Amino acid sequence: MTAWLTAENHLLQLFSTATGIAVCAVLVHPRGASGTGLAVLCLLVLNSLLLCTRLIPEGTLSPRSQTAVLGAGSVAAAALMSMDRSGSASLFAFFVAGHAGYRLGQRAAVILAAATSLLCATVLLFPVGSGYGHVSWYLGALTGVSVLVGISNRSHADALRSARDAARQAELASRSEARAEALAERARIARDVHDVLAHSLAGVNMQLEVTDALLESGAVDEARQAAQRAQSLVRAGLTEVQRTVRDLREDALPLLDTLRAMLGSIPGTGTLSVDGSPRELPVRPAQVIVRCAQEGLTNAHKYAPGAPVRLHLAYGPDETAFEVVNSAPPAGSRPLAGAGGGMGLVGMRERVELVGGTVTAGPVVDGDDAGGWRVRVVIPV
Repeated sequence: MTAWLTAENHLLQLFSTATGIAVCAVLVHPRGASGTGLAVLCLLVLNSLLLCTRLIPEGTLSPRSQTAVLGAGSVAAAALMSMDRSGSASLFAFFVAGHAGYRLGQRAAVILAAATSLLCATVLLFPVGSGYGHVSWYLGALTGVSVLVGISNRSHADALRSARDAARQAELASRSEARAEALAERARIARDVHDVLAHSLAGVNMQLEVTDALLESGAVDEARQAAQRAQSLVRAGLTEVQRTVRDLREDALPLLDTLRAMLGSIPGTGTLSVDGSPRELPVRPAQVIVRCAQEGLTNAHKYAPGAPVRLHLAYGPDETAFEVVNSAPPAGSRPLAGAGGGMGLVGMRERVELVGGTVTAGPVVDGDDAGGWRVRVVIPV
């Protein structure tokens, strides 16, 4: 009940309905226990009950039932006006026409209001009841004008409802957008965890397994070297974790220095070449290139240990291209396939697509690097 009273203008409807009934109950006459007075009293009760139907929540009655109730109200109001000598019974007719404008379609409301005006004017213009001669028929003719008030109120209520719906939709869209951004950030963090922790831990695990095998075979010196390599991988992993934290904070990356540092942290031979005029890239593209370089270097070390690795960065007018190329693994080397999590290339493609770039990866079939692998990233900037 409280929710109904506070919704839209229901409280105002309740007040106006009660006021209209009270005014008519006081002013309408004659009233009595027989004859015309009894008829007026019965019509007063009927009109009051029909007027209370405007308090029924919208949508409860079907359009046909709503039209029938309003039509009955119009006839009952005209009948009471024909017997009322004060003219106050016209309030019921005004209420009927106004409520028709609020609840019915515009065309149906205008028709019902016109019929109400015609009916009320007729019962006052011709000697139908005891009210003849006491009230001017002009008052009856004006009863339908209140339909305009009802139509106006309806338009205002529809506008408010549309505004609330639009605000609700905007809030839902904002929540969906925030959720999508949160999911994207989770995916980004997952890729960072894979790029840093998964590779580092896989390398450490591999070196520890090698150390264990060497110790069992009695090769203490080789086992010590494997343990030292594991320590180096741990230090490199810590460095990458620090770099990842800095990336997540959206700090600008010194791209060339970062690539050189990454080359220096891996075993084997690595070179970096640059074409074009170096320039500072936006944070996101720079982060993507660093992560792609990390993925490419890790894969090169994993699948072609000991093979030379070449990084190439080309600054173009509309795009920046980056390549990681490793030669064929040296004779006698043992690829370390199966040490990673298998999500590296997938994560790389996701990263690059987020900044509008493309990734191509495949074997090198000719040239000095034949038998190796190439990863090429192109990012528009």
